Amino acid sequence: MKKWLIGSIVGAIIVFGWQGLSWMVLGIHDSTMKYTPAQNEIMAALSSGITEEGMYTMPSAATKKEQEAIKDQLNGKPWATVIYHKEYKMDMAMPMIRAFLVDLFLVISLIYILTRGGIPIGRRVFSGSVAMGLAFFLWGPYMGHIWFQLPWHMIKGDLLDSLASWSLCGIWLGWWLPRK
Repeated sequence: MKKWLIGSIVGAIIVFGWQGLSWMVLGIHDSTMKYTPAQNEIMAALSSGITEEGMYTMPSAATKKEQEAIKDQLNGKPWATVIYHKEYKMDMAMPMIRAFLVDLFLVISLIYILTRGGIPIGRRVFSGSVAMGLAFFLWGPYMGHIWFQLPWHMIKGDLLDSLASWSLCGIWLGWWLPRK
């Protein structure tokens, strides 16, 4: 149990630390979100036309039946997905705590999966960790690329994060778990 606890905490610190570095220091996600000089006009239009927070696809329609009716008219025309919030909140404490707890849960889950047949060898721990990171990318950001046509510039940093953070975690766990 002590080995799991130490392995999980250090592994979560590695994954969380990589996420912080990639977003705040290394610039891996700098091209994720685009800038437009028309942002003030767009925000004014959104604020006057949207009354509740949420994700909006435009153009769209209020009901499934109406959406189906206009589907052919939309083909080949511009469209947008907007995530709208009524106010910007800079509080990073809770998101960071929640992100670390998610990372901790994921590393605990990885250790649980890897140790079901006894203590695995280091190579198996590493490859299992990388596979888990790749699965996270494929199921999350890449599915967004498939279904919602998220541009590659939005998700390439996520791919790098998934591979780098879980490779580093795999190196750590591959060294730590088999130790006596």
